[in-house]
Amino acid sequence: MDISSYQPTNKLNNKHLLTLRDYSREEIYEILCLAKEIKEEYKSGIPRPSLKGKVLAMTFAKASTRTRLSFEMGMWQLGGMSMFLSAYDIQMGKSETISDTAKVISRMGVSGLMIRTYNHADVETFAEFSDIPVINGLTDDYHPCQALADVMTAWEKKGHIKGLKMVYMGDGNNVTHSLMVISAKLGIDFVAVCPKNYSPSEEVYNYCKSIGGKVKITDQIKGSLQGADIVYTDVVFSMGQPKNKEKAFALLPYQVNDTIMELAGPDALFMHCMPAHREEEVTTSVIDGPQSVILDEAENRLHAQKAVLELLLKNY
Repeated sequence: MDISSYQPTNKLNNKHLLTLRDYSREEIYEILCLAKEIKEEYKSGIPRPSLKGKVLAMTFAKASTRTRLSFEMGMWQLGGMSMFLSAYDIQMGKSETISDTAKVISRMGVSGLMIRTYNHADVETFAEFSDIPVINGLTDDYHPCQALADVMTAWEKKGHIKGLKMVYMGDGNNVTHSLMVISAKLGIDFVAVCPKNYSPSEEVYNYCKSIGGKVKITDQIKGSLQGADIVYTDVVFSMGQPKNKEKAFALLPYQVNDTIMELAGPDALFMHCMPAHREEEVTTSVIDGPQSVILDEAENRLHAQKAVLELLLKNY
């Protein structure tokens, strides 16, 4: 079943969004279908105060542009409010346990918490002891909100989801993991083309294979891009990673440039989660070229996350 034949129920079985591994195909469809509806209303100027009186608390251990803007504006556009909790000001995991912080925040009248941090286990611990929904805004292991926006963009541009081919070039990181998972869930043919020492997690790959996903990891560029609907890349050094010449040299052949896009073909889209470093992981000619959809992708963070917020926070 592709998304075009799915009938939304406007509900999720999950209380939290930590990783898309916890979500069924139908639940992901719920988010994407609602995101499409919300975006259409937004573009038509139709108000949607579905979260009036709701408050989202947000804490960031990592810097952010798209994540903070999209969650803050998302809550405002849905009639709610957001509250920024600097990781340097609150005591979570420092002078207070994560479990105690979760219990306290749950008692303060907020409807949900978005966390952007390093250690994925911290988000899991917070959710375990939280009475309110917890949303993963990015960890070192997963970036589920980005993957939802990416697939939403692919759906808009290609008209369908199931059967698409996505080729990821570069460092196998948190974005790669979430793209691999959502691809396995939704029937996207996913190929991670990465240097041998910088491949995605074998555990994530094995999970995706175990649920029937058409996923592949290879270090061979030749042949991997044929028939690609989407070519995707991310930065060489993720946030917080120290720069080193060995990794930069290993990833240099995996740069997305005009030659790579020619191998994929003229109908392939170029995607990047941003921020992007032009002339490192991608050339300027590609990222600013006619096949690039990075700004649509960035905007869809807003609409996909509004769908997540509405579905998770409406009953809290």
